[in-house]
Amino acid sequence: MTFAPDITEQLARARADLRMGVPVVLKGHPSALVMAAETLTAARFADLLALGGAPVLAVTARRAQTLKAHVYDKDLARLLIPEDATPAWVQSIADPADDLRVPLKGPFTCQRDGKADLHRAAIQLAKDARLLPAVLVLELADGSAFAAQHCLTEIDLPTAMTALLHASELHPVVSARLPMEFSEAGRLHIFRPEDGGEEHYAIEIGRPDRAKPVLARLHSACFTGDVLGSLKCDCGPQLRSALAQMGEAGQGVLLYLNQEGRGIGLANKMRAYSLQDQGFDTVEANHRLGFEDDERDFRIGSDILKSMGFSSVRLLTNNPRKVAMMETSGIRVEERVPLKVGENAHNRGYLATKAAKSGHLL
Repeated sequence: MTFAPDITEQLARARADLRMGVPVVLKGHPSALVMAAETLTAARFADLLALGGAPVLAVTARRAQTLKAHVYDKDLARLLIPEDATPAWVQSIADPADDLRVPLKGPFTCQRDGKADLHRAAIQLAKDARLLPAVLVLELADGSAFAAQHCLTEIDLPTAMTALLHASELHPVVSARLPMEFSEAGRLHIFRPEDGGEEHYAIEIGRPDRAKPVLARLHSACFTGDVLGSLKCDCGPQLRSALAQMGEAGQGVLLYLNQEGRGIGLANKMRAYSLQDQGFDTVEANHRLGFEDDERDFRIGSDILKSMGFSSVRLLTNNPRKVAMMETSGIRVEERVPLKVGENAHNRGYLATKAAKSGHLL
């Protein structure tokens, strides 16, 4: 008998720790102490430097490209910490908010020897915690002893990498009737992931035949568009149009996935908006922050559909990536149904970028 947390639960602890500014230990060969750059405090930075060794700041290749730092590890760069570095310096490297005011942040010396597996896992943990993808990493001679001495969460690297690469299993929690403006025959289903992440929702209209392709929409949460009526995107109009079409058809399923800001979280999305105000488009802003164009995982949607008994869909989308991911995840897309609504003077450039750089069919 054991009450010890498994790797999924340990990773949930690690994400929470990093969000609070608490370091975690990644156990490998060697092990490493990891801190998120975004939540770094002066006291903990001083403690890190007092340990000796050679801590590095690991950033993604996207962020390194903006910083003009050498990328020796394909998808990330390991920047050596200067002797006079401060927490403010670390956070200025992680956060591009003042890049235009201080464009020349280097020159940087980048580590090129040794493996980068620890750094890669640490960056992924920061992403999963919805933090900026930049982490301080210091190799430790005995990670287990260090973690025990300081009561830190310790993660086994090989086991963690397997868990980080796979979407967390979802479990239905509850469903209940929900009459809506678009249809009185509505039902809301709640799904909860095992990894302690955000819940996802399925809005079922009518009683769709499970043996036939269902009219479906994979809709990523957009607080600014769905709730506030933002004119910077087309999310709100797409949400309402999809529900209206399902209401008119008398059946359908809208999957409301909590992957705000293309999977980077609301805070980082607002950082991207701030960069757009400086003249960068939506893709350029994501890259400057250290993210890919789109960090979402639409396998979540296919898992929910399969758990509800569906195997094929008529997918309401302009995004070919959604179609491809449905197909590779075991959901057959019988038809792509265009959803072209919501263009206005404020989002015209955003929509043009989605078409030109992300392949959306607009």
